[in-house]
Amino acid sequence: MSTEPETTEEAGPGTPDTRGTREGGTEGAAEGADAVTEGGGSDGDAAGGTEPAGGTDMAAGTDTEPADGAEGAGGSEGAEDAERVVGGADTGTDGRAEESVAAEGTGGVGAAEGAGASEGAEGAAGEGKGGSGELSEAEAELVAQRIERERIERRKAEKKAPIASGTKLSGKAADLLAAVRAVESGEKPVATVFTEPAPAPRRPAPEPVRRPQPVPAPVAPGAPAPETVDAVRRVLAEGGAPDTLAPQVAAVLGEGAGTALREDPWQLLRVGGVRPEQADGFARALLGPDCGPGDERRGRAVTVWLLEQAAVAGHTALELPTLTAALGRQGVPDPDAAVQDTLAEGEALVFQDALEEPGAPAPRDTGEEEEEQERPVRVLVGLERYALAEESLADGLARLVNSVPEEAGQPWESVAAGLSGGAAELARAVAGHALVLHTGGEAARAEPAALLGAARAAGLRAYAACHTPDGRRRLTAYPEAAFERQGGDIGRPGGDPARQGAATGRHGEHPAEQGTAPVQPGTTPVQPGGQPVRPGPGHERTGAEPAQPAGGPAGSDAEPAAQGVVTVSGLLAGNEGPGRDADGALEVDLLIVLDAPQLDVESSAMLVESLPDGARLVLSGDPGVLWSAGPGRVFADLLAARVCPQAVSRVPDPGPLGELVSGIGVGELNQVAAPGKEIVIVPVRDAGEAVHRTVQLVADSVPRAIGVPADQTVVITPGHGGAVGTRALNSALKERLNPGPGRFGGFDPGDRIAYSPAPGRTVPGVVVKADADGLHLSCAGAPVVVPRERVEGSVRHGWALTAHQAVGARWPAAVVVLPGDAAQALSRPWVYTAFGRAERHLSVVHGVEQALPRAVAEVPAKPRTTRLGTLLRAQVPAG
Repeated sequence: MSTEPETTEEAGPGTPDTRGTREGGTEGAAEGADAVTEGGGSDGDAAGGTEPAGGTDMAAGTDTEPADGAEGAGGSEGAEDAERVVGGADTGTDGRAEESVAAEGTGGVGAAEGAGASEGAEGAAGEGKGGSGELSEAEAELVAQRIERERIERRKAEKKAPIASGTKLSGKAADLLAAVRAVESGEKPVATVFTEPAPAPRRPAPEPVRRPQPVPAPVAPGAPAPETVDAVRRVLAEGGAPDTLAPQVAAVLGEGAGTALREDPWQLLRVGGVRPEQADGFARALLGPDCGPGDERRGRAVTVWLLEQAAVAGHTALELPTLTAALGRQGVPDPDAAVQDTLAEGEALVFQDALEEPGAPAPRDTGEEEEEQERPVRVLVGLERYALAEESLADGLARLVNSVPEEAGQPWESVAAGLSGGAAELARAVAGHALVLHTGGEAARAEPAALLGAARAAGLRAYAACHTPDGRRRLTAYPEAAFERQGGDIGRPGGDPARQGAATGRHGEHPAEQGTAPVQPGTTPVQPGGQPVRPGPGHERTGAEPAQPAGGPAGSDAEPAAQGVVTVSGLLAGNEGPGRDADGALEVDLLIVLDAPQLDVESSAMLVESLPDGARLVLSGDPGVLWSAGPGRVFADLLAARVCPQAVSRVPDPGPLGELVSGIGVGELNQVAAPGKEIVIVPVRDAGEAVHRTVQLVADSVPRAIGVPADQTVVITPGHGGAVGTRALNSALKERLNPGPGRFGGFDPGDRIAYSPAPGRTVPGVVVKADADGLHLSCAGAPVVVPRERVEGSVRHGWALTAHQAVGARWPAAVVVLPGDAAQALSRPWVYTAFGRAERHLSVVHGVEQALPRAVAEVPAKPRTTRLGTLLRAQVPAG
């Protein structure tokens, strides 16, 4: 399909390959991490690492396509310029495969995990470098993150500071101290101090009124001073590098950037998209004979660069042998000295984590002093930001797990009593534990939806956060759809289980039609907001129409905010959800996070640190989908650590599509009967035929035969580049569905787009218009204006997406394209994620032959190096 991967998860346990370059800041930056974890050097490597190359030649091999702005661990504005400088042109070739024998209307197909977990970090380039005076959504999120981190640091500092006598007491301890002081001062006699009536019983807190949050003044991120940019531009010109990099370099290095770059030319590696071989050429031009492969400055810069690329690939740290091997392949003569120098300068941190040998007995405390036995350890090196985030997350999770209440309390008892089946089991687990994990497929989302509705109906401050606006809409629709379709039995104690089981086997029904509606005994069913379900015609999902209100399906009055359903990004930015107390903690009793596998370590740490003591946290998700675009694998690490209850849903996904996807999840590509053409296989021989058949399916076949219009069908392919990547498919689909001159950065009104407001996030939408303010979009029913200078880095055409861009959302119909050269990109999580985006119909443009079943059966998720499991085991005993 293409040599440009969808993500960097192909990187394996090491760091991404240095052969590729990131598109839009991060795409492809870590292509094929075998450059770190396997033998062999990267293109452009040499034994000396800095052999003469006739200048920097940084402008060769440009790729001026707009970058995918949301998937990945980072990126910077203008990284697309860096890509044009350092190369990264697609080199994919048309894959050729013999015609598949698969018959139309038969299942048994699959696709592959994209090439990495951070596919989407491409081009989500720092929004906010220049531009308007108002904060964009991404800038608001970054400001909120900074404020939250400052609050966390203050709290940690306060805990370490000495406590003045009585100043930190609260509750009964404070009352007792006040009573003692009253007796000592003579204000009250001893006989009456301790005989005052007990306080009234505590009542469940009513739903708080959302109060306005303090928002920092809307100051755009400070652009570098013009004189700083000019100084950098002169240095770049002297070294043979294009002056288009000057704003990015000045922003990264700050004041005095020109002097810093002249003194250490390898600082150019801090700009997204620049590779070591290009930084070497720049250094040779500036330093002349003083430049050598063993330069300490080069060793430090390459070490930090490799750790950054590892983060793009999903790792929070690298094992020391892996890092030193990668440095050797980059021509660093003394890798160990380079690592030690980097650590001494504080640019990275080192850790020693004990290894637990399988089957080894747990250490026993005999009460006798014995010599400490040596335990095997692994030495890890990581960047400070991810190390601190992972440690903060572990501390916060340990605080939750260890704060088990002595008794559940009447509100939680009533919540559990009002539910049945899996929803009741989940509620009982939440009643007795502060942290609960919930796993299951799409239909299993009905269980946390039921818990949310019952908790809010009981007067608890309960909220649910989803990864995407579409996930928020689907969660809002679950209980109402379930009750109206199934006659109100699901979720009611004593409901007919046979009827519920029959419901899950119906072909073509939306998973929301299964599930558990929260029903209190003797009352009418309620939806998440605690509102009674109104009988009436069912609300059939017609798709993820951009014009559809973000609050839910057409015709629904219930806004997600009123029902306590928000997005993770909106919750962290303070734009959605509950208010915060004086300490900055969220005013919640229960927080349910859907799509938990999409949480990276930084967003997870912010969520957990925002929860007050005594709050409950439920992390719910499908462990079979692709992991987060950012570094870490939080949900998988928690499942493996077994430090809290795990509720496994038994609700199957319905119909032929549910049967197919469920089989893929356990490594089986089953033949599935699809009498209603729910699954169709379209064999192709080459890339040209794949593009032609894809356009034909979206524009003609699916609307005519299935009844799903083109604007409700998504195309999913493994990567962005190549003859059948997202760029090629989007170009062909635009020409057929919405032809136009592309007057504004290649876009016209009516174009479907994928907007990336921040790294790791992709929001589908439609172009409305363009004017002097920028490109006007409609994303999930909300208007968005993207400033002109940010369009290229954060907006792509969106008829065709990668699996990482599509995760967290679903469409009535999906066309998954698997050209012949995509075989190496396939894995079980990628296939599972791509095929699971379809609600009613799935077409597979199939050109990989036996590579598909082989990927489903034999290629699991690429491992990621993280520390969360080790940190948790040190603080919380395994359950």
